[in-house]
Amino acid sequence: MRWTKKISLILVIGLFAMQLFPVERSNPSDRGQLDAPAEVESILRRACYDCHSNETVWPWYSRVAPLSWVIVHDVNEGRAELNFSTWNRLSVDKQAKAMKESWKEVAEGEMPTWYYVALHPE
Repeated sequence: MRWTKKISLILVIGLFAMQLFPVERSNPSDRGQLDAPAEVESILRRACYDCHSNETVWPWYSRVAPLSWVIVHDVNEGRAELNFSTWNRLSVDKQAKAMKESWKEVAEGEMPTWYYVALHPE
């Protein structure tokens, strides 16, 4: 067997083996209200909610390792940083600080991430 076939076989077996280690994709039931104008809420739902709320829409590829590992990690990290489902629990000062930081990250091109935009061009 040629070395390219061996490497290909090892890669295929490795990808199948990765599927044996699934990660939990969850959407906690907490769904707080966001008090924002309809246009703002629409933009947030389209561009931010998949990672920054408890209303994540899990695409088919979120079930395929190793992508699933990255996606679940990003969603968990996003929810920990800013979760619009729990926005109404934040004090006014914390909301203002989170809004300012969010605008800064968007202005600097850090959010949404380039790969999220590539997979969700809308």
